Amino acid sequence: MTASTSTPEPGWAGGIATGGGKTAAERVLQRLDWTVIRRLDGLLQGDYRTLFRGQGVDFADLREYQYGDDVRHIDWNVTARMDTPYIREFLEDREITAWFLLDLSPSVDFGSVESERLKRSVLVDFVTTLARLLTRHGNRVGAVFYGSAVERTIPARGGRVQVLRLINDLTTHPRHASAPFTDLAPLLAAGEKAIKGRSLVFVISDFISAPGWERPLHRLTQHHEVVAVRLFDRREIELPDVGPLLMEDAETGEQLYVDTHDPGFRRRYLQAAAAREAALRLAFTRSGVDAVSLATDDDLVEAIVRMARRRKKRPH
Repeated sequence: MTASTSTPEPGWAGGIATGGGKTAAERVLQRLDWTVIRRLDGLLQGDYRTLFRGQGVDFADLREYQYGDDVRHIDWNVTARMDTPYIREFLEDREITAWFLLDLSPSVDFGSVESERLKRSVLVDFVTTLARLLTRHGNRVGAVFYGSAVERTIPARGGRVQVLRLINDLTTHPRHASAPFTDLAPLLAAGEKAIKGRSLVFVISDFISAPGWERPLHRLTQHHEVVAVRLFDRREIELPDVGPLLMEDAETGEQLYVDTHDPGFRRRYLQAAAAREAALRLAFTRSGVDAVSLATDDDLVEAIVRMARRRKKRPH
């Protein structure tokens, strides 16, 4: 793997094309409009509230608790006074503010030959698609970038220009050849500080991180609806039998010589990956987030439709 630093293409100024041709950001958006968003329009049939219902809500009324109600909506003060459980009812806001908390550390620059895509490429396409869908319906989007540390915050705004700014900043963001081991806690804390009103928050990462990020993730869920989008490549889960390999940690640069002919090594590798998967699922469950996985070889349209169907089944 080699890392490179991109620079903005000529003709780009603050997210606006100044020359006669299309900017790199506009070409990315046009590609996704044709290959992803138009397909989603047909499959979701315009029901984007399923995907982006959010929790931007206004208090409407109180009523007695009924079996099956969301216990998170119980008003404990009223319950204590009335000596019977009461819940708050809400009306959903029409406008959604969405934030993307983005892990752009060196480990997202991994992708196997089979997938032909890096995790970073999947991240860019996913963010662009959701930002386009959201802003097209009058909503606002913002982002926080993490590389070797929290490096940039893009305030939430609406419109096509905001989408182009996101694409430009993502595609020109420096790629670090090496960095301290990723710690997602500062990214989540920065999101908590930057996001003022109740929002829909997408945390997009491979979640290869130092421990300690679960608590700030849980804090985010106390004020926002949070979706954890976990990026991965299938070779991070199972190694093929291809003989001797020199493996290098994308972040620390540490190298390890392994022999994938050894079935015992492949089995231990698979077991370690399975243990990590189980630990992640448990962490997401404990934090109360809606978690989805996105592989480098996934069809993005199918992945977003799966996410929409899964979110539709969740209680409000």
